[in-house]
Amino acid sequence: MDLSSFLTSLGTSFVIFVILMLLFTWLSRRPGNSVIYYPNRILKGMDPTEAGFGSRNPFSWMKEAMASTEDDVISMSGVDSAVYFVFLSTVLGILVLAGVLLLPILLPVAATDNGLSRASTTSNGTFNDLDKLSIGNVPDGSPRLWAFLLAVYWVSVVTYYLLWKAYKHVSGLRANALMSSKVVPEQFAVLVRDVPPAKGQTVKEQVDTYFKTIYPETFYRSLIVTDNKEVDKIYQELEGYRKKLARAEAVYAQSKTTSNPEGRRPSNKTACLGLAGEKVDSIEFYTEKINDLIPKLEAEQKVTLKDKQLPAALIFFTTRVAAASAAQTLHARMVDEWTVTDAPEARQLLWKNFTIRYFQRQTRQYLIYAIVAVTILFYMIPIGVISAVTTLENLVKFLPFIKPIVNIGVIKTVLQAYLPQLALILFLALLPKFLLFLSKLEGIPSESHAIRAASGKYFYFSILNVFIGVTLGGTLFKTFKDLEKNPNQIVSLLASSLPGNATFFLTFVALKFFVGYGLELSRIVPLIIFHLKRKYLCKTEAELKEAWFPGDFGYGTRVPGDMLIITIVLCYSVIAPLIIPFGVAYFGLGWLVLRNQAIKVFVPSFESNGRMWPHMHNRILGALLLFQVTMFGYIGAKKKLYSLLLIPLLIATLIFAYICGEKFYKFFKCTALEVVARELKEVPNLERIYRSYVPPSLSSEKVEDDQFEDALSQVSRVNSIV
Repeated sequence: MDLSSFLTSLGTSFVIFVILMLLFTWLSRRPGNSVIYYPNRILKGMDPTEAGFGSRNPFSWMKEAMASTEDDVISMSGVDSAVYFVFLSTVLGILVLAGVLLLPILLPVAATDNGLSRASTTSNGTFNDLDKLSIGNVPDGSPRLWAFLLAVYWVSVVTYYLLWKAYKHVSGLRANALMSSKVVPEQFAVLVRDVPPAKGQTVKEQVDTYFKTIYPETFYRSLIVTDNKEVDKIYQELEGYRKKLARAEAVYAQSKTTSNPEGRRPSNKTACLGLAGEKVDSIEFYTEKINDLIPKLEAEQKVTLKDKQLPAALIFFTTRVAAASAAQTLHARMVDEWTVTDAPEARQLLWKNFTIRYFQRQTRQYLIYAIVAVTILFYMIPIGVISAVTTLENLVKFLPFIKPIVNIGVIKTVLQAYLPQLALILFLALLPKFLLFLSKLEGIPSESHAIRAASGKYFYFSILNVFIGVTLGGTLFKTFKDLEKNPNQIVSLLASSLPGNATFFLTFVALKFFVGYGLELSRIVPLIIFHLKRKYLCKTEAELKEAWFPGDFGYGTRVPGDMLIITIVLCYSVIAPLIIPFGVAYFGLGWLVLRNQAIKVFVPSFESNGRMWPHMHNRILGALLLFQVTMFGYIGAKKKLYSLLLIPLLIATLIFAYICGEKFYKFFKCTALEVVARELKEVPNLERIYRSYVPPSLSSEKVEDDQFEDALSQVSRVNSIV
């Protein structure tokens, strides 16, 4: 990519962001759009005008975002959101401190040399103008390489310092959340898996006996996991008819006018999704279906509770300390019996995974790792091809009929600026749901844990395929003929070509933050979908709320995407320091835009109290280690022994990771007893805590029913179950 194409890409991306920001300012002022731009505030009963609603200043949202405190973020979006902003500010701090030293020193050092013009590997002495500002312009064996080597030390030391501070800070946030005087149901419960088979007892009786013996003073009751497949099916069918009935009643109410006070009762056909069969009155038909399904559901609930008990349970304690102690205590001699862990939130339980046995979980985990490894290898081939083929020169070579079109100046410039990056971004969009599906197959018990696992898989995929795949793919494609003639030159060819890929990643980062965050702020896509649904589909308040409900941050894809950017920027920070301002812009603008979204838009779907942080921390260190290895190989390929001086840094990174893990990680894995020993403001309602975990399909409105009384009873009756 030449300089004009790069500037075109950068300028176009900036113009798109400005247009999207102005659209946001205009659209967010319209009252009908408040549910799209202020849903979090509306759900909390707040007036959108408190957030500057109606302001004509296109920069007012920036002021509000910067004025918000960490406590504001926690109160609106939870601890996990606050921890995510710690991640953004930490990475931003690393890049700012790195740039303060690297930009004024390394850019002049590289620009005032002329290594590229003398390099024999450059065809006809031509080279990209941007490459003059990279280490590629410094000839092999030059004393100027000392400046780049010392820069690696500076970036590493800054990263160690800020990561240590961030880990301490996040640990404090987690402790404050767990010490809260509010009653949090999951702090009174543990999850028990791998219940061994017992003769002559139900699972309920066996579990109650076992835990009453170990915890006679603090055991409250148990909730046995059951096979809910059939009862869930009936429940979902019942809920579907209830929604249809509410919709039919809303349509009927809207049909009543002054000229037609009786209105028109809605009707539907009974077969083939309402397209065929007998035509019936919708309200009467759905009411009849509901009345038929209610006794059927109650009968299936009793059968499920009595005969479909599975070897897993949730155990409830009378104190938080007892639950925390039980979650980190070995309960049986054998590792595959009575496995006890802390209980997830009720809203994020993956019930189907509770009954997967210990060794089956281990087998699944290794099998999924193998599948992910194969996926990475297979994806590396098409991504490498994409990075090589989607350059304009190669497209013209493979598709000569497009040559007249791409020779047009404007089209050529735009295609050079955007084509490879857009192809890569669209290709990557297909992956996250597949990785989340694989993570859940491992037997992970909670949604947040599955998202953390999928996030890790996506991160490794991004690094191996996007960063390494694009770098190696593009380089090997360009130098294939040279390698055929002299295979021994592979290391030197890769090293000399590495700075040339910096331009691709500069444009990739710019496209991600300007266009990506512009779309995030303006929420154009959710706005269009909402108005289409409101006009043509939504008839009830529940349907309307479902149409505008914003969802959460989407950590499973957002965090790996950010990790890819920090990896790219770190790895190229010394090779091509010009990338640092782009990294600062990405994380700085991301902090502003997402801060606005956190306090106004996103609604968390779970709360893990910062358990994502150790994964973030380790992957930043992984990016740092990859950066150090890259520089070790690159400086070594420049025919200098200086690279040996980077070996202590590699060792230091591994030692730092070990120390942080030993000092901080266990508190994120388990709950410290001193934290949950704090007194609560109110006496916990254990009955309410228990009921919060009962699946909706097993809840009964008939409290006088003996079967359900047994389910809610601390003392088991004969044949009683939960």
